[in-house]
Amino acid sequence: MSKPSFGPILFFAIAFALSLYFMFAAVQGDFGLFRRAEILAEADTMRTQLVQVRTDVAQMENLTLRLSDDYLDLDLLDERARTVLGMVRSDEIVIR
Repeated sequence: MSKPSFGPILFFAIAFALSLYFMFAAVQGDFGLFRRAEILAEADTMRTQLVQVRTDVAQMENLTLRLSDDYLDLDLLDERARTVLGMVRSDEIVIR
């Protein structure tokens, strides 16, 4: 009676376990497909935020330019003084 050979069975079991591990890592790991999808979604969100921030910056630059010494918009200055400082003109009637 001869003993059964476990060498080939052990080899294929280890190879199968390693292939399962690498498949799992390719799908679920730090550099896997699911993580890539998360990164792409996050990149889209950040691009949208970047557009919003650029719009806000352009608006602030416009307001800053209009308040500078080179370009003084009296209507904007009047609006800002009323809003920020709570000022009123001398010919206005204020009812509370």
